This record gives sequence, C-alpha cells and structure tokens, in this order.
Amino acid sequence: IANPPWNQDGYDEDSLKKGEYWQERFKYGFATKQSADWIWIQHMIASAKGKVAVVIDTGSVSRGGREKLIRQKIVEDDLIEAVILLPEKLFYNTQAPAVIIVFNKQKPPEKKGKILLINASKEFEPAKKQNLLSKENIQKIANAYHEFKDIEKFAKVITIKEAREADYNLSPSRFVSVIEEENYRSIKEILEELNQIEETKQKVEEQVRKIFKNLNSE
Repeated sequence: IANPPWNQDGYDEDSLKKGEYWQERFKYGFATKQSADWIWIQHMIASAKGKVAVVIDTGSVSRGGREKLIRQKIVEDDLIEAVILLPEKLFYNTQAPAVIIVFNKQKPPEKKGKILLINASKEFEPAKKQNLLSKENIQKIANAYHEFKDIEKFAKVITIKEAREADYNLSPSRFVSVIEEENYRSIKEILEELNQIEETKQKVEEQVRKIFKNLNSE
C-alpha cells in the first residue's frame, strides 16, 4: 500500500534510464515531466509479487497522452483489479478527491479480464474542515471490493474490452453514476393538467361575475 507524491513534476527521465534494470522497471514507458504518477506506479508493480494498492490523484486514471499509453499497456496486461473513487476533502494537504488503484499480478480466474470500479465519492461523514470515512463507509467499500460484482449506483465490473472502448479512461464516475435521476412528467400529462387549470379558472371567473352581478342588483 502506498501514497506517493501526486503529480510530481520535474523528474529527469534520463536519470531513470540508469542502472541495470530500468528497462524492466519502466517497461510500460515514461510519462511527461509534469507528472510522475505512473513512474511511481510502475516502480511498485515491478517490486511486487502480488497486490499493490496505490492512493493517487484521480487524473491518473483518465488523463490522455503518454499517461494513457502507459495505462493502456497495463490494462491490456490485465494487472488492474480495481479502481476506487474516494470522496473529496479527506486529506490535510488537498481538498481534491483521490482514487485507490489496486494492481494484482496474480488475479484469480474469476477476475481475469475484468476491472472493478467503485464510486465511493458520496461515502463520507462531513466534519468542520474535512470529510471523514466512518466505519460504515469503510465497510461498505470493503464489502463491494470483496464481492466484486455490480452494485447499483456504487460499483460496476467492466471487461478489458469495455475499458478499451472507453479509451482506457478508468474513472469510476464514468461508469457509475451516484446522481439521483429526476423524474419528469410527460408532455401529455402536463397539458392535461393545464387544461384542467384553465377549466377551473373559467368556472371561478363565472362564479365571481355572478357574485358581482348580485351585489349590483341589490
């Protein structure tokens, strides 16, 4: 489990190409000097034998360019097991949300070719300056991760083919909406109600005219 510096810039690609094992360690390529997110991630993947969980900036799963090319190769190698979108304002040094990317070099057969996306952006307890993850929030996220199945408005399992069709954008919010859908009435129903209102209005106006007529005749 790791939380490397987010979007660390200014790293020197040439310095990373030194040593005996750099081609193996960074075999998926180098991103731009504006962000070393996928440099850190490749270093962890190369060092691990099983699972790696990385807390990182949300942009790492959706940005294009050279980062997308790295992400594409890692997806096609079937190393990503899950992406979990966390709520904003969880950290002291930033209000931005984060994602947890879980990599697994030893996926069990039932998870091969699949990626679990969890949108936990609404799972928090508000506090004065920060949001907090309660025990219930953590348990809900953990249960979804272990169950590895679709959960309405919370989790979705996609295939590598679906990731490919999404241009390797693995943002959970792209696949799992937590926004409540608004129910709109049909045009026919609205027009019928307007007609009823008009009829009621005419009846009231007629009654008012009768009242004024009676008052004037007295």
